[in-house]
Amino acid sequence: MAVPQNKITRSRRNNRRSHDALVAGNPAECPSCGELKRPHHVCAACGTYDDREVVAKADEIDLDEDAA
Repeated sequence: MAVPQNKITRSRRNNRRSHDALVAGNPAECPSCGELKRPHHVCAACGTYDDREVVAKADEIDLDEDAA
């Protein structure tokens, strides 16, 4: 069975774990609508990227009664 020959000190153990912490995201404000969005991603609220519309957002979807 694998058993360490010498004790790993708290300092050495914690230094190894120093990069394991979760990092919070850094959302940026969309210049066109003001919603928070991830950097370098299309805005989910208005569908713009780099001040131009990339994804057309439908205002309202009309479903027929027969289709539902």
